[in-house]
Amino acid sequence: MAKINVTTRAGKNVSIDGKIGHSLMENLRDNDLDVEAACGGSCSCATCHVFVDGAWLDKLPARTADEQELVEQTTFYKGKNSRLSCQIKFTEAMDGIAVTVAPAE
Repeated sequence: MAKINVTTRAGKNVSIDGKIGHSLMENLRDNDLDVEAACGGSCSCATCHVFVDGAWLDKLPARTADEQELVEQTTFYKGKNSRLSCQIKFTEAMDGIAVTVAPAE
C-alpha cells in the first residue's frame, strides 16, 4: 500500500497507509492526524491546510483558483508549499509523499 509521511502539529512523524482514490484530507482525518476538515472537503474552510514537502510540489496537480484564494488567506501561508489536502486526490504515484499539518487557524 502507498504511504503518506506526516508531521503532526506537535512535530511527531507518522507514516500511514494511504487509501488510493481518497483525498489526502480524508486519509489524514481518518487517521486522527490533526485535520479538522470542517467543510467535509468542499474547498470552503481551509481547516485541512498542509505544507507539502518541496520535493513533491511538481508531482501534484496545480491549485484551482478556489484553493489558491483560500490558502492565501490563511495565517500560516507558505507559498507553493501550502495546499488544502481536500483538493489532492491520493494516487499510487504519490507513494511516500511528505506533508506537515499546518497550525490551527
